Amino acid sequence: MTPIQPEQPLRFHGTTILAVRGEDRVVMAGDGQVTLNNTVVKHNARKVRRIYKDTILVGFAGATADALTLTEKLEQKLERYNGNLTRSAVELARDWRADKYLRRLEALMIAVDGTAMLLISGNGDVIEPDGGIAAIGSGGVAAQAAATALFDQTRLDVRRIVEVSMSIAASLCVYTNDRITIEEL
Repeated sequence: MTPIQPEQPLRFHGTTILAVRGEDRVVMAGDGQVTLNNTVVKHNARKVRRIYKDTILVGFAGATADALTLTEKLEQKLERYNGNLTRSAVELARDWRADKYLRRLEALMIAVDGTAMLLISGNGDVIEPDGGIAAIGSGGVAAQAAATALFDQTRLDVRRIVEVSMSIAASLCVYTNDRITIEEL
């Protein structure tokens, strides 16, 4: 006799967010797929947004409500610290790690402005990646590898690098689709 298995909790899976900094601009993209367990429930989600007077781009991976809450918290910090992204990210990460409520939020963020590119996590991490390329989410490794190769080995425009890299990630990761949102600074 097979024991009765408890139902698996509903879990939202995956995404791909990619940011690439070129000489004169930064481009960030996110796919549009939202997956609940093994079912695609949305194809055109917007996971990349402009915040703080359209001067900062954020992309998020993880639970959508958690990511939106964290984006709002980051924007509050940006208001408090006059748009200083690094200071705001550090304060957000500190709160995220220490606050009893925020600590339960499950998401990762990439935030970029004219000078900084930061990966922010609930573990208190605020990391500025080497080389001006960062990616998160289930297809993040594929997108980052493709972007790094294209950036180093071609003369493609930064936007085109992001488009091709996201297409490659979508072709490899079942939790990433090809309905891409792209924002530039």
